[in-house]
Amino acid sequence: MSKKQFFLGMLLASVIGGFIALAGLSFLIQPQKASSFDEKQQTSFVNLLSGENFNIPDGINFVASAEIVTPAVVHVKSTLSYSGRSERDPMQELFGFPPRGNQGMQVPMSTGSGVIISSDGYIVTNNHVVEDASQIDISLENNKRYTAQVIGTDPTTDLALLKIDAENLPFVKFGNSDDMKVGEWVLAVGNPFNLNSTVTAGIISAKARNIGILRGSVENNLQVESFLQTDAVVNPGNSGGALVNLAGELIGINTAIASNTGSFAGYSFAVPSSLVKKVMDDLMKYGAVQRGLLGVSIQDVSPELQESLKIELPVDQGVYIAGVNDNSGGKEAGLEIGDVIVSVDGRETNNVATLQEMVARKRPGDEVSLEYIRDGKKYSTRATLKNFAGDTEIVKREIPKTYSFEGVIFEDLSAKQKESLDISGGAMISSVNGMNWRRAGARPGFIVTSLIGNDGRIRVSDAEGLIETLNDLSGQEIVVLGMFQDGTEYYFEVELE
Repeated sequence: MSKKQFFLGMLLASVIGGFIALAGLSFLIQPQKASSFDEKQQTSFVNLLSGENFNIPDGINFVASAEIVTPAVVHVKSTLSYSGRSERDPMQELFGFPPRGNQGMQVPMSTGSGVIISSDGYIVTNNHVVEDASQIDISLENNKRYTAQVIGTDPTTDLALLKIDAENLPFVKFGNSDDMKVGEWVLAVGNPFNLNSTVTAGIISAKARNIGILRGSVENNLQVESFLQTDAVVNPGNSGGALVNLAGELIGINTAIASNTGSFAGYSFAVPSSLVKKVMDDLMKYGAVQRGLLGVSIQDVSPELQESLKIELPVDQGVYIAGVNDNSGGKEAGLEIGDVIVSVDGRETNNVATLQEMVARKRPGDEVSLEYIRDGKKYSTRATLKNFAGDTEIVKREIPKTYSFEGVIFEDLSAKQKESLDISGGAMISSVNGMNWRRAGARPGFIVTSLIGNDGRIRVSDAEGLIETLNDLSGQEIVVLGMFQDGTEYYFEVELE
């Protein structure tokens, strides 16, 4: 067959195919009698792309990710610090203790979301969701409820780790936020406006975003803001909830919104999972976050900075070193004022937020590789990070031991609490699940300092001693005396079983 015959054959086949397609299309879209809208819609050409046999593949739609994540996102309800209202009572003059509070007064509450990250009940949320809470209640998607213990908090990243006493729970796996690219789809899962298990979708619209939300609320200016920015709808109540990729992996904890009204106005911000995972590991292992510090004062390279310094900087993007602390890791690594850091551990560092995030993933004693520009030339060095005290020691926070009596959980006071309240001993109520004590006026955050039974007044030194005394007073109606954490004195009467 000649080339001419081949091309004529192809042309003829194309023409015939076109006529057949047009004929078929005209048949499909021709008006037909229909007695319902279902029948009318079935005559449409667009229905060729729908029906029972057509499914959007998992990984392109949001169904698979939502089904994985929703059971592991919880509702967090925090009872905030509470103090009693003063009123006159004859018991005050008889025993020399202050008036009884109003048991009917409302207790302030805070609500948010949390994400289960292990089957044995560890939950990550925002610090601002549980800050100053005297009791934290957790509600699962299946309506099971638990009282949570605070394992540790980190105001510098606005994260907190909670623990509930449960096993075989659904949980969300950590993903790698570093792998997320601007434009990728994400889901936000949480409890906005107390609407449980709400799922919204959006894209990553920016990375390493610093919005200044933690500035002024963290001591020593150690806040870390390197948020993932998304346009997934996030509202009050979403704080502490999950930001996940289409594989259902946790790539961020929803933390803040950009809004003049308090409701969603287009952008939301999440702590990246690379930082969340490190903070959670620290809180679980040590009870406190281990911050490795470079020991330098830094600013973003910008035209405004160049103008203020009245010098020509060697790059348009980077992190300018405005100061170097003595005895710091940066000083020992040879960094100087005027250097511009452009890379940390091989990752391009165009702004302060990125550098802070990269360093915040490390602990005291860890090393970081740095590339910087000085006098127009690029240099590299390694710096050993130190803690705020200037050494490489790991600091552990002891988690107080708890004791239970008739549905009430008591814990020992810290030395700092005793000093601030000027008391020598006592035991604090961390949660109240027993209805007898709840009706009597027991409140989370109340510190028991003494009891009055049939044989008189008994001082309380610690939680273990309190439990022993309560067991000895079994069957009696007693008076429980003490104070709240703000120093407000209070008492209530309860009949022991």
